[in-house]
Amino acid sequence: MGTVVENLTHAAERQAFSVLIDGFLKHLDKVEDRGKTYAGLVDAAAKFYSDGVDPNTLSKIREIVQDPNNRWMRFINRVIDETDPGYAKKMILTMGYETFFRGTKTIRETRRKYDCNIPWLILFDPTDACNMHCQGCWSGTYGHKNNLSFEDMDKIVTQGKELGTHLYMLTGGEPMVRKKDILRLAEKHNDAMFGIYTNSTLIDEELCKEVVRLGNITFMLSIEGTPETNDARRGEGHYNAVMKAMDLLQKYGIVFGTSICYTRANIEAVTSDEFLRFISSKGARFGFYFHYMPVGNNAVPALMPTLEQRKKMIERIRFIRSSECDIEFFPMDFQNDGEFVGGCIAGGRNYFHINAQGDAEPCVFIHFSDRNIHEHSVLEMLQSPLFMAYHEGQPFNRNHLRPCPMLENPEMLKEMVKKTGAHQTNTEAPESVEHLTAKCEDYAVQWAPEAEKIWASQKHKKPSYENYSKEKREHPELAGFEHADGRHGIAG
Repeated sequence: MGTVVENLTHAAERQAFSVLIDGFLKHLDKVEDRGKTYAGLVDAAAKFYSDGVDPNTLSKIREIVQDPNNRWMRFINRVIDETDPGYAKKMILTMGYETFFRGTKTIRETRRKYDCNIPWLILFDPTDACNMHCQGCWSGTYGHKNNLSFEDMDKIVTQGKELGTHLYMLTGGEPMVRKKDILRLAEKHNDAMFGIYTNSTLIDEELCKEVVRLGNITFMLSIEGTPETNDARRGEGHYNAVMKAMDLLQKYGIVFGTSICYTRANIEAVTSDEFLRFISSKGARFGFYFHYMPVGNNAVPALMPTLEQRKKMIERIRFIRSSECDIEFFPMDFQNDGEFVGGCIAGGRNYFHINAQGDAEPCVFIHFSDRNIHEHSVLEMLQSPLFMAYHEGQPFNRNHLRPCPMLENPEMLKEMVKKTGAHQTNTEAPESVEHLTAKCEDYAVQWAPEAEKIWASQKHKKPSYENYSKEKREHPELAGFEHADGRHGIAG
């Protein structure tokens, strides 16, 4: 009976939110009226999430959305003006109601219920197959034999939604090798959002039409700077394929972003004003930056950014997001933005990875596992010894510029793998945890004092909600919050 009532409530809320979005989009024709419309949407959304909304935060949001000169309101208005209206409605319904409001509320409840990590998003690989062989990429070592069946992917999404997870990202391999199954999955689960990391080569007119119809798919296109810096790593002709894909996505009004691995060789190229203005002009509105990780036996440690480059990266990304910068592009840096997400987000704390063999890995860069989707449920994966070691160990460093248990704290990953008996998951080119962490040890030692200087020079506010273990919630000093004013402690 309870499930029936919950389903009816969900349907009623979704319909109410759908009507709200219709009204929201209807009144966006006049730019001068948008502030009131945005404020009304904020107020209505707050009612859906009444028990978790901070009044002061709401007040600040209302003030921002009613200021047409605010840098980010100009940005949001541009995104809305560029996006296909039908696609926009479905995307807002899925990301706004299902993921942010209903999903987040459910996730917090299930975290308390099970006292383990419950992720905001799940990343999985439909296939290991890829039509490219990028320098330093571990994916090329897997071969083409591993694939998740449609039933596997359906199980992941179905069980994930039961825990509150409504955001799914797909990587590989090249996910679009499995285009038909992905479109079928998105249609069946129209209350989930699917973000696809892709090399762009399989995006065509037919696909764009389907994506607009479905409204719950977005893309993160791999690109690494200029034609020269990009094709040097990804192969000749790839840059032109990305340009073609961007033109198509922009033509059809599909929201998309970029996925950029920054290395010692390309970091200046992928963060320059010229590059960012260019991809913004092509329609890219957000981007994920990933520090190069020396993962796999074909890794190239020499591609890791220098310490000076990383320090500049921290300053650069934050400048691009500041009110001082007029580039209409929102970048996120997984390695250097730990402060804003409470450190490492892996192990299910905010996300985890399921590879094409079905192995649950704490992170896309950590190829060790002790559970598989073919034998276990999503919840059982999150309750496994390895994932519970993550849950109990996070944050791995009180300095969130040193968040990772592999790159900046390699001894911690080694200890967790040994303690839990997790096995390595690269069947084509096995790599022991000792081999992996050895490639990070010098970097970790060298980066530590630099990170401490930067961290100590900044003020850090403790977030109002952090999904650490129960022990660290009840004893915040264990998570590094030792100061009465909420500043983070410095790692020892």
